[in-house]
Amino acid sequence: MTDRDAVVIERVFAAPVEVVWSMWTDPSHFKEWYGPDGMSIPVAEMDVRPGGARRICMEMKTPDGPMKMWFTGEYRQVSENVRLVYTEAMSDEAGNVSEPPSGGHAVTEVQVELQSVEKGTRVIMTHVGIPSDSPGAAGWNMAFDKLAKLLGS
Repeated sequence: MTDRDAVVIERVFAAPVEVVWSMWTDPSHFKEWYGPDGMSIPVAEMDVRPGGARRICMEMKTPDGPMKMWFTGEYRQVSENVRLVYTEAMSDEAGNVSEPPSGGHAVTEVQVELQSVEKGTRVIMTHVGIPSDSPGAAGWNMAFDKLAKLLGS
């Protein structure tokens, strides 16, 4: 993969590292901010431990009714308040991986690093397998904006 095959976002949030960690690992908090504008998260199942599964549903209201997109994955690394690594793939509701519509990578990897800094928590998120100029990159930036608003950043 090339550098173009990853979205990298670095932000500082005005909250302690423990609070930011819970925003990534507690399903009720994750639902509050994850996804691009206009999307809600009706399902967030997260077994946050190495080898644990995750299943996420993003939903958008359309004139023809709700449109749902499902994602599945597995936690690879969990270092509380420091580092979180998980895989992500488009799937059906049952968690069966499906090919992405753009012909990109079927399974990608999200790496989240947290660092306590003077004004809160620095988050460096790298989503490997998603092009830096893709709609996925824009979606991540929108999600981070929502997270910043929730945390008062």
